[in-house]
Amino acid sequence: MSELSVNHLLGIKYLNKKDIQLIFETADHFKEVINRPIKKVPSLRDITIANLFFENSTRTKLSFELAEKRLSADVINFSASQSSVKKGETLIDTVNNILSMKVDMVVMRHPNPGAGVFLSQHIDASIINAGDGAHEHPTQALLDTYSIREQFGEVKGKNVVIVGDILHSRVALSNIYALQLLGANVMVCGPKTLLPKYIKDLEVKVETNLQKALNWCDVANMLRVQNERMDISYFPSTREYTQQYGVTKSLLDSLDKEITIMHPGPINRGVEITSDVADSDQAIILNQVENGVAIRMAVIYLLASKIKH
Repeated sequence: MSELSVNHLLGIKYLNKKDIQLIFETADHFKEVINRPIKKVPSLRDITIANLFFENSTRTKLSFELAEKRLSADVINFSASQSSVKKGETLIDTVNNILSMKVDMVVMRHPNPGAGVFLSQHIDASIINAGDGAHEHPTQALLDTYSIREQFGEVKGKNVVIVGDILHSRVALSNIYALQLLGANVMVCGPKTLLPKYIKDLEVKVETNLQKALNWCDVANMLRVQNERMDISYFPSTREYTQQYGVTKSLLDSLDKEITIMHPGPINRGVEITSDVADSDQAIILNQVENGVAIRMAVIYLLASKIKH
């Protein structure tokens, strides 16, 4: 069996096209498994995985936990808000304590960009980045591109627009890398204040007019406004943001074609998309959630197969 070119999943920028295709093929197999009456496989019975979440997460954490349990791994959950981190313990000390419990793999979400890379240089366990600050969120990008492949048969040549708070979004950056690697055309759309200065370096199209962006695309991936990452106001009011960048059913119906709507969640209903869009047949948001478990099973399985016991 072919294997990944990396020992950790730290970001999409460390993967090549073959890696992504291998993850997708493995996820196809696991998607079949999770739709069976008995959803568990004994693949990782001797592997222990620690979920380290230094930042709040509901969906990603549950998705990883479910993926780990479906693979029969032993799981340790660690939440920084209830830990010694609050007492001043460093990241390395925390992880070394957990590793002394003989953990093989660490799934980590951390507010600091590069935390996963830092960790991978100091400890022996395999690291999966579940989001580091506003930097990368690789499994989200993998499940998003996998969902596009499922919807259209392939990603290559598709026009994908990422709409909203690009500046604070790790989802946007990881998606741009993954989509470009797989041959999609990528555009970002949002208020100028929410587009990072480096966006031009990423060779993506930039559009500030939502209607034009939607007319161009096959898929619109709607991001939420990340108020928790903002220390200043980037636009006058939520209401004004919604008027300019919120997707409504009437806006979708006014387009020349039917486009697919995606959202990494959690959704701010009535801000970036209205409820009737989120719940419509054009939205594949719940497919993304299901695919998230299959993709994370694939990543964990492929990385675990490189661990030498």
